[in-house]
Amino acid sequence: MTPSLRELTPEQALKHLELLFTRRPDGLLQGDHPGLLPGPGSEVAETRSYVIGDDVRRMDWNATARTTVPHVRLTLADRELTTWIVLDASASMDFGTARMEKRDLAVGAAASVAFLTERAGNRLGAQITGPQGIRRIPPRTGRRHLLTILRAALDRPRVAPGDAGSTLAEALRELRVLPARGLVAVVSDFLETGWEQPLRTVAHRHQVLAVETVDPREMELPDVGLLTVVDPETGRRREVPTHARRLRDRYAEAALEQRALIKQSIRRAGAAHLRLHTDRDWVRDVVRYVEDQRRRAGGGVA
Repeated sequence: MTPSLRELTPEQALKHLELLFTRRPDGLLQGDHPGLLPGPGSEVAETRSYVIGDDVRRMDWNATARTTVPHVRLTLADRELTTWIVLDASASMDFGTARMEKRDLAVGAAASVAFLTERAGNRLGAQITGPQGIRRIPPRTGRRHLLTILRAALDRPRVAPGDAGSTLAEALRELRVLPARGLVAVVSDFLETGWEQPLRTVAHRHQVLAVETVDPREMELPDVGLLTVVDPETGRRREVPTHARRLRDRYAEAALEQRALIKQSIRRAGAAHLRLHTDRDWVRDVVRYVEDQRRRAGGGVA
């Protein structure tokens, strides 16, 4: 079981994440770790047949017309990549009933993005929401800077129920003026509203990976009698009779509809989607996602 990052000192947590993700994938991924997404670039490398899941914006219409079979263009990744991590630190992320809280899972996801995109010349920056506003860390190179970003993610203060704080939408809007194309990894539970249009705007110019964090109690209620629940965003309390089977079924149905809507909104924005769970092996889920991206880039059907 992955230890809670809250139980470790900041130095121990950083070392744990570094060892976890730089050593754990060995044997699961062959050779150098492939990218989270096919690298953004401008130089066309080759054309291959379209497979379900490919970005339709990369369609090669000339090859499609010649062969009457849909084709997509593959580009060579730029030598230097700028990656931005947008980390949601809203009150709803301070929740977890399984191996960890969603905030710990979010830090793990941010670490995976950081370590997988770490290459000579690549730069990493971050936008972290919080009660005092958005903390912006300009992109720089080097392992020391990478660990600085992870430390900032670990040390971010919790948002008290009822406090507005900065929002995910605001953090995304600040990325509209980035001068060059790059990779933007958005780590959130996407439970707040208003992020859809800003995400679409960012994805129009950059490659975007949306990492969604989910806890099992957000998907279904346990039968534990009368349960007092608190909305972490507003502080409102409510008594829920979880012994009622009909109520639990309605809750599960509504949760599924909500997650389906989130997935649909992310896909409509033109972003890639990775869902991580607090009750699962998140490292293995990231590795499987990376392997799937590698197969897609090579033309295989996932």
